[in-house]
Amino acid sequence: MAKKVTPYKSSDQSKKEQVEQMFDNISGEYDGLNRVISFGIDVKWRKKVVQLVADTNPDSILDIATGTGDLIINMASTNASKLVGLDISEGMLSVGRKKIAAKELDDRIEMMQADSENMPFEDNTFDAITVAFGVRNFETLEKGLAEILRVLKPGGIFVILETSVPTKTPFKQGYNFHSKVILPTVGKLFSKDKNAYGYLSESANAFPFGEVLNNILRKIGFKDVQHKPQTFGVATIYTATK
Repeated sequence: MAKKVTPYKSSDQSKKEQVEQMFDNISGEYDGLNRVISFGIDVKWRKKVVQLVADTNPDSILDIATGTGDLIINMASTNASKLVGLDISEGMLSVGRKKIAAKELDDRIEMMQADSENMPFEDNTFDAITVAFGVRNFETLEKGLAEILRVLKPGGIFVILETSVPTKTPFKQGYNFHSKVILPTVGKLFSKDKNAYGYLSESANAFPFGEVLNNILRKIGFKDVQHKPQTFGVATIYTATK
């Protein structure tokens, strides 16, 4: 099980409420800082996720924790007729809607504010579901994954893109320096929310990855679970079916 990490440890709010507030606070700066902190490599990882989904030729795609919409916008390159981006943060969605409008994709992509652990969809709704850098923000990991399984169609594909911790030298040491020093420092210097990037670093380090997350997915009921480390193991792509 994932260790519970919250942005504002002294707050009486739930993790869900804190995460919503945090992403609302950083929504305007998120895209720019994200590119700088990841050195732009996250763009390459998202393209791999899009290809994995496109290969299954889905008609309906749901992107959970869609944030400012990078991944669901990229999914417009598929033949899917239904594209939905879901997030708990209205601030992030607002930025995403502007990006979608600028690309004239309003008629193809719907951005929806909702709780990923209690989604407003019927069972077996989507052919493909994705989550990029979002599962570690679920208040209850198992509940969120079970909800995803519920709305995924039988035979549909589920893809997670999430940070992970390299296990080999010198990549492990480099990752630790980046996540524990560079990420929080950049956040404190340039972010309006001084706690946000410390939380993003801490939550990434505390989150289960590799075979540990595979086993959680299997326990929930997913089939054909696999994972592929990316860029020396600093991120991992997980695939599963229903």
